[in-house]
Amino acid sequence: MKFPNFFYAVQVVFAFFLMQINLPAQSDIYPLDTLSTSDPDVKVVLYSDYTWKYYRNPSDSSNTVLTGLFDSNWNCSNPNPYRLSLNSFPDQVSIRLVDSAGRYHSPDSPCKVYSGFGYRHGHVHQGVDLPLKYGDPVYAVFDGKVRMSRYYHGYGNLVVIRHANGLETFYGHLSKRLVSEGDMVYAGQVVGKGGATGRATGVHLHFETRYDGYAFDPQWLIDFSTGNLRENSFVLKKKYLNPKNKYAQDFEDDISLADSSSLQDDCSGDAGTAYRMETAASKISYHTVRKGDTLYGIAKNNGTTVSVLCSLNGISKKSVLHPGKRIRVK
Repeated sequence: MKFPNFFYAVQVVFAFFLMQINLPAQSDIYPLDTLSTSDPDVKVVLYSDYTWKYYRNPSDSSNTVLTGLFDSNWNCSNPNPYRLSLNSFPDQVSIRLVDSAGRYHSPDSPCKVYSGFGYRHGHVHQGVDLPLKYGDPVYAVFDGKVRMSRYYHGYGNLVVIRHANGLETFYGHLSKRLVSEGDMVYAGQVVGKGGATGRATGVHLHFETRYDGYAFDPQWLIDFSTGNLRENSFVLKKKYLNPKNKYAQDFEDDISLADSSSLQDDCSGDAGTAYRMETAASKISYHTVRKGDTLYGIAKNNGTTVSVLCSLNGISKKSVLHPGKRIRVK
């Protein structure tokens, strides 16, 4: 088969590659090339709009770490398939949240948490409740694989995603689930729509973070008022897994965050460049829509493109911008 020209052939080949890695396809944005990194399992995909994305194929059978992660304690019907004794939990676990092959996206638009983690009415509330409107998009926080996508008791429509860093994130009370069990998803992918299914008073998102089945306060990782990660890495200590502890009140003093500068010590060459690029990429910014704003104007003022804005926010070029709505610009 002959192609009209070499450039068209490149587009066809990498469009096929795009479909294989399950990234959002857009008619005006297409992958141009891939670059190798110091990690043979990690590639950099370059796009026609001058953006890039790290990619690691978690389903690659040669990646024994991730293959084991997505096989061990894998259960599509039980929210906690681990059933591990807290005595067997290590004193502390260092968790890399953002690295050269992993991105982050807030599960919801920046907001105020109106029901936090801990004891509530005599019962343990194992996550946080975030306000949203019926049908609002709910986003995957990190790249990962869907372990559960079904209606489950008090959670209502529930999506559980296991991530390459060992964390699992829960998205409950959805009006609609948009992913299936076993799907590979990427950070920022819309996995469901806001709702009030299950045991819920009013429309909201119930969001949990768990490690080895143990829930801990998502606010340790995410500043929901801005939608940003607090740090690129996090140290989870066993003593914090008791919800009776008043850890949330002493966050700055009591919660141990990994020193991001120490993470650079083992980064040199491509890895060092990847760390610096990923650190910059994790600085997410939002714009509050004002009367008369257009996607073109917002893109121009923030040094980006309309296509990128649409991709970041799950909207189209014809979407109506409502004043007061916050949209992600980078």
